[in-house]
Amino acid sequence: MSSIGTGYDLSVSTYSPDGRVFQVEYAAKAVDNSGTAIGLRVEGGVVLAVEKLVQSKLLVPGSNRRIQTVDTHIGVATAGLLADGRHIINRARDEAESHRDIFKTQIPGKTIADRVGQYVQMYTLYSSVRPFGSSVIIGTVDKEGPQLYMIEPSGVYWVRLTKTLCMKIIQNLIFLALI
Repeated sequence: MSSIGTGYDLSVSTYSPDGRVFQVEYAAKAVDNSGTAIGLRVEGGVVLAVEKLVQSKLLVPGSNRRIQTVDTHIGVATAGLLADGRHIINRARDEAESHRDIFKTQIPGKTIADRVGQYVQMYTLYSSVRPFGSSVIIGTVDKEGPQLYMIEPSGVYWVRLTKTLCMKIIQNLIFLALI
């Protein structure tokens, strides 16, 4: 089949003949074209870092932050469209506040990742909305220790990568830099 949408990219609820949803692929492409966001899980906590992009000289320094806090134990780094990232972070803040009001405890890392992942995935189901063009890395430190999650524009969330997979990715990046 062709690699372009050819009419199948007009709605998020339309599948192409080969089973692809082009709107979700376009959202992932927006993440690929943005600055880098990195999350590191270390023994004592989580480190989040983002590439600082200067899009315009007219921007106020310090605005358009891509690393923000959700709760006292949760930090989030975004890659992709800034407005979509802010929307996801605000939803994560609402989820954390709701959990604190109902259960009187801080929200666990797995729960916040699951709830935000479900919310992001809901935007891939209906034709009246578009998928988020942003991926988020959620870093938490709770009673289970430091945890790291990544949520893709499709709503899939990944728990921290294994050391072997990280080393393979780093080796591929080093190889690409040498070419």
